[in-house]
Amino acid sequence: QVQPVESGGGSVEAGGSLTLSCTASGDDWRYNVMSWWRQVPGKEREGIAAIYKSDDDTFYADSVKGRFALSFASSQQNTKNSVNLQMNRLKPEDSGMYYCVTGWVTLLSELWDASTYKWWGQGTQVTVSS
Repeated sequence: QVQPVESGGGSVEAGGSLTLSCTASGDDWRYNVMSWWRQVPGKEREGIAAIYKSDDDTFYADSVKGRFALSFASSQQNTKNSVNLQMNRLKPEDSGMYYCVTGWVTLLSELWDASTYKWWGQGTQVTVSS
């Protein structure tokens, strides 16, 4: 089993920055991607950033591209179970519950399909005030 645990959420003014962290405990061979999703009440979950363990290749949703940066906390291959999501130039529409999610992604087309991912963290709240 795998258990992602998030930290680092909070409140910030528009234009500010926050860093979210996630460490996934358990069987790290069960997943090849670590990702972040967010959900706003009344809206569907949105995948916003993902990183592959094999080559650190990262992908971002258009809504956060150029403002958010996802990276592994360590560059060592056998310790790629922790990630940091640096969020800059935050906007009020970035507010929501942020989830760290891991899974095995076979096709790139599956990257933003929530059903691809098996292990979800409990979430951490991000609130951006205008």
